[in-house]
Amino acid sequence: MEHRFSTGGPTVLSRSRASVFFEGIFTTPRLQHPEGIAVGPDGWIWTGSENGQILRIAPDGSRIEEVAKIDGFVLGLAFDGDRALFACELRSAAIFRLDLGSGALSRFTRPGVKIPNYPLVDRKRNRLLVSDSHDFAEPGPGIWAYDLGSGEGGLWFERPLVFANGIALSCEGDAVLVCETFARRITRIPIRDDGSAGAPSVYAADLPGLPDGIAFDDGGASRRAAAQRRSISRIRPRISSLIQPTLPSWAAIFTPPIWDAGM
Repeated sequence: MEHRFSTGGPTVLSRSRASVFFEGIFTTPRLQHPEGIAVGPDGWIWTGSENGQILRIAPDGSRIEEVAKIDGFVLGLAFDGDRALFACELRSAAIFRLDLGSGALSRFTRPGVKIPNYPLVDRKRNRLLVSDSHDFAEPGPGIWAYDLGSGEGGLWFERPLVFANGIALSCEGDAVLVCETFARRITRIPIRDDGSAGAPSVYAADLPGLPDGIAFDDGGASRRAAAQRRSISRIRPRISSLIQPTLPSWAAIFTPPIWDAGM
C-alpha cells in the first residue's frame, strides 16, 4: 500500500501540543546539532553532537551529561537493550559501540560504508542494520548489516537509494522502512525468511519537506521528521495526515533544541 500526504487536510498534532524538552544553548556541555536521539535503558534521552560527543539528558530535562566522545560528528544512535549503544560517526565513516557496562568505546565496523547515517538493532536476527546515505548528489547503496557480536558484515540492500536516512523496523518485524530524503519518500523493504532483502516498494510518497527520521508508535502509525520544513508527519496504516505547523525558524539556525511532541 502506498501512502500519500495532503497539506490541505486537518493536522494530527497542533503546535500548542509541542514544547521544547531541552534547549541546550547555554548548558555545559552544550547541545550542538543533535542528529539522532534514543531513549536509553536508564530512561535518559541520549543524543550526539557535531563535536563527536555522546550525551544524555535527564528524563525531566533538568541536566545534561557527556558520556563519551568520538573525534568526529555523531549521527544516529541505537541501543541494544542494556548491553550497548551504537553510534554512527561521519568523519571516520564508521559505527562505534559503547559498552554500557564498562563504558568502553570502540570502533565496531571496518571501512566500507560511505555515510553511515542511522543504526537499527535487529535483535531477532542478531544484526545491526545501518543506512548509508552514500552521497549528497548521487543515489547509491544502500543498507548494511553487521553481526552484533563480531561487527562483521556487508551490504544487505544493494540497490540505490536517494540519500538513505532514518530507518525503522515495521511493527511486525518483517520489513525495514527507510527515508529517502531527497526523493521525498519512504521505501519499504521486506525481510525474507532467510533474512535477506526483498523487492522494495514505495510506502509513502510526495512528502512535504525532506524526510529525515522515522519511528513507529504503539498504534502502528509511523512518524517521520522533515528537516526542510521542521515538521513531523504521521502515517497511519490506512490514513495519512500531516502534523503542521511545527518548529520556529530559529530552531534550525541556532543550537537545535529537542522537542517534545505530545501524542
